[in-house]
Amino acid sequence: MLASEGLPVQVACRVLEVSESGYFAWRSRSPSPRSLRHAWLTERIRQIHAASRGTYGARRIHAELTLGSGLVVWHGTIKMLMQREGIRGLPGSRRRRPVPQVPTAADLVDRDFHWDVPNKLWVTDITEHPTREGKVYCCVVLDVYSRRVVGWSIDSTQTSTLVTNALGMAIQNRAPQPGGLIHSDHGVQFTSWVFTRRAQESGPVPSMGSIGDCFDNAVIESFWGRMQVELLNRQRWKTRIELANAIFDYLEIFHNRQRRHSALGMRTPIEYEMLCPTRQPV
Repeated sequence: MLASEGLPVQVACRVLEVSESGYFAWRSRSPSPRSLRHAWLTERIRQIHAASRGTYGARRIHAELTLGSGLVVWHGTIKMLMQREGIRGLPGSRRRRPVPQVPTAADLVDRDFHWDVPNKLWVTDITEHPTREGKVYCCVVLDVYSRRVVGWSIDSTQTSTLVTNALGMAIQNRAPQPGGLIHSDHGVQFTSWVFTRRAQESGPVPSMGSIGDCFDNAVIESFWGRMQVELLNRQRWKTRIELANAIFDYLEIFHNRQRRHSALGMRTPIEYEMLCPTRQPV
């Protein structure tokens, strides 16, 4: 208001073409229920945005308010209040992949990532990120059914041991029945004898997409894109230990237990597995 910036009330009212009596009546009027609700919602939005580590946009904040807190609120209201206060989520990121090596397994997925049974389709891949000490490599195994990270491994080198350890954790955590798939690209780590043998001995059948096509493993590519934006690119990392600890926290705490996923109806992976009944494989 012009008057609050030091301009005389009479002049401000004349500029805005309002009466002085109307201005003083507005000043003495108590806040409306709508204004009070918007103020309360704005504070809740700030809290949820902070709890999401500054990653959530309007969709996920709306899901947290409706699904997490049981509130009835319009998505447009959340978007409007966030714009008014300058609160923003993090944008997405497209990750370019190098052209891999020669294939050694058939594509048994064929871009069908809609599975309503756990442990029937796992996807896996490696990402890397620099620190001042050198690069950190991370391999993740993701259950497509719930988008839950079921296995992971972190190391300073990207060898077959990195991917085999991640697969071993997934097998130990989930005890899959024979007949499931473990889908990857054609990286030399996934085509190695030790990884293939570990998978075949424990049930999952290796599957690989076509060479150089990121859409053949779209679920894990999308996961890396989010992790890049929400964690890796948000600061410069000093040591490998610092980054490894941050990756562990992101995978086990934030992604699996806190982050709401649009593919799961805005549930978290663990929440989705607890709430949604599953058909056991025959």
